[in-house]
Amino acid sequence: MQELFDRIVFGNPVQDWFIAIGVAIGVTLGLGLLKRFALSRLAQWASRTETDIDDLAIDLVRRIHRMFLLVLGIWLGLKYLHFEEPVDQALRVLIHLNLFAQLGLWGIGGVDYLIKRTLGTRGPDDPGARTGATILGFIGRVVVWTLTALLILKNAFHQDITALLTGLGVGGIAIALALQNVLGDLFASVTILLDKPFVIGDSVTVGEFTGTIESIGIKTTRLKSINGEQIVMGNADLVNSRLRNFKRIEERRVVFSLGVTYQTPTAKLERIPAILKGIIESTPEVRFDRAHWKNYGDFALNFEAAYFVQKQEYNAMMDAQQSINIAVWRAFEAEGIEFAYPTQTVIVSGARQP
Repeated sequence: MQELFDRIVFGNPVQDWFIAIGVAIGVTLGLGLLKRFALSRLAQWASRTETDIDDLAIDLVRRIHRMFLLVLGIWLGLKYLHFEEPVDQALRVLIHLNLFAQLGLWGIGGVDYLIKRTLGTRGPDDPGARTGATILGFIGRVVVWTLTALLILKNAFHQDITALLTGLGVGGIAIALALQNVLGDLFASVTILLDKPFVIGDSVTVGEFTGTIESIGIKTTRLKSINGEQIVMGNADLVNSRLRNFKRIEERRVVFSLGVTYQTPTAKLERIPAILKGIIESTPEVRFDRAHWKNYGDFALNFEAAYFVQKQEYNAMMDAQQSINIAVWRAFEAEGIEFAYPTQTVIVSGARQP
């Protein structure tokens, strides 16, 4: 047996190989059990607290990859072995790659935590939250993995990254100039996320276009117009435009006018504002504002009334206006008040009598 242990394999005694393998397996299994224990204790701790720091700790522990534990165990086991410089250098490179890959995973966990804090208390079903998570997640992952790649080049392969950073800077400027419209839309999407001028499902008007927000992407936002076609607009155009968001209104104000003939008696003219007020106040989910005799028109005495529809939907506003129009028609018909329409009266003066 001793002869077997003393036999040299790849420059190391078999006994040392058994020790190294035992250490690697023991450390890997031990770290795996430690990870499970830590998750269990952290879950118990999180159930008793209201902060989200414990949630971050649980997420970071869960992101510890099995390969990281295995490579860590192998690295400790290799302490009992000796290799020539090329082999030893290759093993160090593999260990560094695994270490920085794990750091990248933890970095992504930190990005996800910051995104959650940025989005606040909005749930995962919130369209704006989903859009924000997509945009910020994409940017965060690009930054994390870029930094990870630079650290690997510097520490694992011992490359001087100064020239690379300079090249990236110059190249970045060139790319930014070439893709300034794309980058403008990208940063505009971040502005939409943080400022939240609209979310998916909002009815908006941008310039001459009116529609409902269907999706908010990294470069474009898509609207479905009231005519049914899809309108695709760059995010930068939306941010730089004056936008009207109808879903944010709590009630809609409506102003309408009507005219009666000049032959209407004074007593009936005096009653018209009260008639309009009564009709508006009796309409469900409508708040009366005012009703007045506005002015003398070319062929009519003009009255104007205003009210608020206490619903957001455009159809609800039109239903209320239709109900009021019918009620006004019936009331004027009962009172004998005539609506005015364009007429001309020709007065002949100085005509000869036959």
